[in-house]
Amino acid sequence: MEQNEEAMQQLRNAMPSLAGMSPALEQEVTHNLRLMKVPAGTPVFSEREPCNGFPIVLSGRVRVSKALESGRELSLYEVTPGESCVISTSCMLGTAPYGARGECATDAEIALIPRGTFDRLIAEHRPFREEVLQVFADRILQLMELVESIGFQRLDRRLAAALLGKGAKVSASHQEIAEQLGVSRESVSRLLKQFEQGGCVHLGRGAIEIVDPAALRRIAAGEAMVIGGDRSH
Repeated sequence: MEQNEEAMQQLRNAMPSLAGMSPALEQEVTHNLRLMKVPAGTPVFSEREPCNGFPIVLSGRVRVSKALESGRELSLYEVTPGESCVISTSCMLGTAPYGARGECATDAEIALIPRGTFDRLIAEHRPFREEVLQVFADRILQLMELVESIGFQRLDRRLAAALLGKGAKVSASHQEIAEQLGVSRESVSRLLKQFEQGGCVHLGRGAIEIVDPAALRRIAAGEAMVIGGDRSH
């Protein structure tokens, strides 16, 4: 029980909306809470599996992705400390199995709230309900933007946007970026080479140095095209 109380304190620190629960509800959450320490690369949930609990990331990052018919994977979003997963929320509010897979991008600690306790939290604790639904709404908007970018934006624009906002050096392999964008590694490598030839980036081993972020912003905005007519997806 002491371990569960420590896990409950971690959960409150990560998700402040859980403060102020009734004593009976807090006792139920504390008693039923399950704390998992999961190594990087370990699956948290898989497509078509039933959802038996509501995971909340306490530390580390969980990457959520969708398998494509081509055999590639499309990275949908990452769940960071204090965040819940929209796929899990959808499963918990309904009866459908998981429609994507979650895998630890780093070593992670995850608190799992069983379905019955989650249902009671949603029904009885308004701050938790509002936070879960707000995260759900925000994630849906992000996924709509992702669908729009995949369907209507050129790959050079999407790649430029993916490189921006990560600092002067992006520590990611071509394969990891390809998975994030849902395209082939060859397409990413070809475009990155052209970005390098244009003076936008410098390619190193396992890292991409941003040389001209202003040029990348122009490409992301569609004001400059690195390669004409390539709409690879």
